[in-house]
Amino acid sequence: MSSPSGWEGILDEGEVIRWQGRPDGAVVWKVSNVGTLLFGAMFSGFALFWMILAAQAGGGFWMFGLIHFFVGIGIAVGPVFWNTLRRRRSWYTLTNKRAIVATDMPTKGRVLRSYPITKDTVLGVNTDEPASITFASEQRRRKGGNYKVKIGFERIEDAKQVFALLREIQKEGA
Repeated sequence: MSSPSGWEGILDEGEVIRWQGRPDGAVVWKVSNVGTLLFGAMFSGFALFWMILAAQAGGGFWMFGLIHFFVGIGIAVGPVFWNTLRRRRSWYTLTNKRAIVATDMPTKGRVLRSYPITKDTVLGVNTDEPASITFASEQRRRKGGNYKVKIGFERIEDAKQVFALLREIQKEGA
């Protein structure tokens, strides 16, 4: 059995695509974004205040505040719009053996990540509309230590159907 067009060299022998989809690309504001929004707004507000005072003194010194102003704006709204951009540039595939998440981001290029689905895979689903399904997690590093990131199919319309397929794949692999 041959792989579908474009999947040559990606799918294993006997691997069959069961579902493909894309996440909802809507801008989503969450309660968890409030802290960064407020901090970024204060950062930008102070920079704006400083630029106004510096401009009153004359000359072009006020322009040095522009970088701080835009950094504050980036802190305030960056996470919301970055997540939206990431979802808009993501594609999901579920086979009879694994879940595949493909992204094409301007900063990283094309990335294809695959996560095996076994009987031991811990599945999760949320109640948001559209719902998200998690099937993996990974540790990421930052300055203050490590943190865990859940991985899955985010904000998909047919989450119930996909969750049922995942459970079916788990049972087949048992």
